Amino acid sequence: MHCELAVPGLFAAAAGLRLPALELLIARGRRSANESQPLERWLLDAFSLDESPLAVGALTLLAHGDDPADKLWARADPVHLQLMRDHVVMVPGAAFSVSREEAETLCAALNQHFAGRLTLQAVDPQRWCIQLDEALELPAVSPLEPAGRQRAADLPGDRLLNEIQMLLHEHPVNEAREARGEPAINSLWLWGSGRAPQAAQGRWQSISADDPVALGLARLARARSRALPASGEAWLERSPEDGRHLVVLDALRAPIALGDTAACHGVLQAFERSWFAPLLAALRSGRIGMVTIHVPDAASGVSCETIRADLRRFWRRPRPLSGYLK
Repeated sequence: MHCELAVPGLFAAAAGLRLPALELLIARGRRSANESQPLERWLLDAFSLDESPLAVGALTLLAHGDDPADKLWARADPVHLQLMRDHVVMVPGAAFSVSREEAETLCAALNQHFAGRLTLQAVDPQRWCIQLDEALELPAVSPLEPAGRQRAADLPGDRLLNEIQMLLHEHPVNEAREARGEPAINSLWLWGSGRAPQAAQGRWQSISADDPVALGLARLARARSRALPASGEAWLERSPEDGRHLVVLDALRAPIALGDTAACHGVLQAFERSWFAPLLAALRSGRIGMVTIHVPDAASGVSCETIRADLRRFWRRPRPLSGYLK
């Protein structure tokens, strides 16, 4: 069995931290460099859709069992905008709590206001999808990519977004949030517009992820899609079959976007205990034939594949992961 891990942000988050199992896998394996790109674009390339629009909205619906049909969908993720003296700081929804009730109430209010022009659907509290009647020029990047440094002039959506912001600002949900000292959901990040691809070609028999783009592409490619289990050991118990299998570990993206070093280190230490160490042990015992680690957004888009025999290359000493940024 060949286990592949996609871990965006891995090297950027590891400064000052030592992770023995992961460092050994990377030191003893064979590294290759590719184009640096966000996780979503890397996934599209991996499923042979490199020329397609990044239809994140439609793929998110697919991942949740809905049919986007041939409609034009985008993601409309809830965010908090904080006005500074000369720019606007955007805080993604991943940085604060949004309840299911709040998400559904706000979507219902927006749908009533924009009836006949657009339709919003909260597939989960922090991931909303919007059906558009006409194409808009929207970015193809997640709110986790530009978070905290996006200037007001660059925010997408133009007049539509301004109208959405006005309605959200005055809504009782946000009045109640502000009264509790919580960030208001005062805007949406519109991104990833397009129609669902008709099909995809993947190289994996299964995809385990929390990311809906990965799960939506798995459905298109008729691969087995699974929610991300709690650990590599739990994953191994559920994946005894041969073939290639992808696991997407994307929990670093939010703390990196927010510049939260302590949270980054906490996520990495959890990955080391729950994923890297168990997979290294499985490789040593022969249960796994190969482990490949992809860091698509590293400076050179690093991939590293390691087989059991590589672990005997004792002369290749592990080194801190931050060294791979150079």
